Amino acid sequence: MSAPPLKVAIAGLGFGEAVHLPALRACPGTEPVALWHPRPERLEAACRSAELPGHSDFDGLLANPAVEAIVIATPPGPRFDLARRALEAGKHLLLEKPVALNAEQIESLQRLALQRGLTVAVNFEYRAVPLFQQLADLLASGVLGELVLVKYDWLMGSRADPSRPWSWYSQAAEGGGVLGALGTHAFDTLHWLVGPSHSLRAQLSTAITQRPLADGSGRLARVDAEDIALVQLELETPLGQRVPAQLNLASVARRGRGCWLELYGRDGTAVLGSDNQADYVHGFGLWQSHAGEPLRPVEADDRWSFARTWADGRIAPVQRIHSWWSAAVREGRPMLPGLGEAVLSQRCCDWARLGAAQSTPRGIT
Repeated sequence: MSAPPLKVAIAGLGFGEAVHLPALRACPGTEPVALWHPRPERLEAACRSAELPGHSDFDGLLANPAVEAIVIATPPGPRFDLARRALEAGKHLLLEKPVALNAEQIESLQRLALQRGLTVAVNFEYRAVPLFQQLADLLASGVLGELVLVKYDWLMGSRADPSRPWSWYSQAAEGGGVLGALGTHAFDTLHWLVGPSHSLRAQLSTAITQRPLADGSGRLARVDAEDIALVQLELETPLGQRVPAQLNLASVARRGRGCWLELYGRDGTAVLGSDNQADYVHGFGLWQSHAGEPLRPVEADDRWSFARTWADGRIAPVQRIHSWWSAAVREGRPMLPGLGEAVLSQRCCDWARLGAAQSTPRGIT
């Protein structure tokens, strides 16, 4: 007899409503049961559309006996406090990233979850994208041989328009910037595919230093969160080998090349990439070469394909994360990716900011 679906509330109605809600409804292991947002007018509109009850008081949501678990998809600033309160109330969690404003906050959530016996997932959804999974399998096979270099370019133009309004994304203190938006994913992907970061050096910059306030007044507000990050790091493989890696991130690159990951080994090369600026999941291709041969396309393996896809490419991998999470909750086992992976990723973001400020290499381990 199969376990009943995990009854899940969604806190935060941007990405939460657009992506997590349809993903939860499509996942056999989950059932959305409530919504939360601090602004009642925003909450009421979402509840009418979703035909779900809502709470504008977070304590009221935590007291709802129908809620077993919560997806927290708010902006990063309040996320740590909401997650802490939810764990103290005995709720399982799925957290958007960056999980918190620094690695120490995430470690405290990790300790609390362990004490309470709760399962916490982190939405590193690239681990659930089929060609990324296929690349992980290819690397595990050893076909590339010993890795000698990794290069990761993620150059997007989503914030290249200087008229895009000022928001939390513009504020370093609120978890904004390209490191939180893209870097958290990129560091986790590198750790998953190759191994944890051993050391790094970073150069951060802000190309658009002012943005208009969203109130229509025409006034400009200062942007202090980075929109470009150039990071050099060493990754340590399970065999203890140190692999040099270069990570280039930008959210202000007009006609940027998109997301491209290149892995160079002694016996071959693999390249995974997409130039699709409109959808950061759809459009990836995988290429491989042996020895000195030209790169050739790798046919997608049906083992990793989605049973269903959406026009919004984010929904399918998030649904896959939900399915892993709900199974981990029902089976009482740790979730991967979870808070342990989030700590490693956030630590790289923290060291990148500190290292950039001090212009010195920073050890990670």
